[in-house]
Amino acid sequence: MKIALIAHDGKKADMVAFVMKRLKFFKRKDVELVGTGTTGTMIEHAGLQVELVASGPMGGDAQIGAMVTQGKVDGVIFFRDPLDKHPHDVDISMLMRLCDVHNVPLATNYRSAHIMIKYFTNK
Repeated sequence: MKIALIAHDGKKADMVAFVMKRLKFFKRKDVELVGTGTTGTMIEHAGLQVELVASGPMGGDAQIGAMVTQGKVDGVIFFRDPLDKHPHDVDISMLMRLCDVHNVPLATNYRSAHIMIKYFTNK
C-alpha cells in the first residue's frame, strides 16, 4: 500500500513526530511512502525510504493528485495549517476533491491520521 505524506510548514514537525511514533507500521515491507519536497526529505532523515515529488507550491500536491486518479495511492495524510494562507490553495482543494472522487482516505490532522493508520494496520 502507498501512503502519501504532506505537511504545511507549520505542521512538518508534527508529521515527523507522527511517523516516528508509528515506525513499526511505516517500516513494513508492504508500505510505500510518497512525500512532497521538504516533508518527504524530513521523513527520509528519520530513516524511511520516501518517493519524493515536488514541494507543494511547486506542484507536488498536483503530482500526488495524479497518483490518486491513477489508483496508485491508498491513503493521503495531509497535515494542513488551517490558520495560514497558502499560494497553492487551488492545488490543495484539487487534491482533497480527487481523494473524495476516487474514494481515497484523506486525513488532515493528527487524530484522523491516527485512525487511518490504525485501520491500515488491521487490514
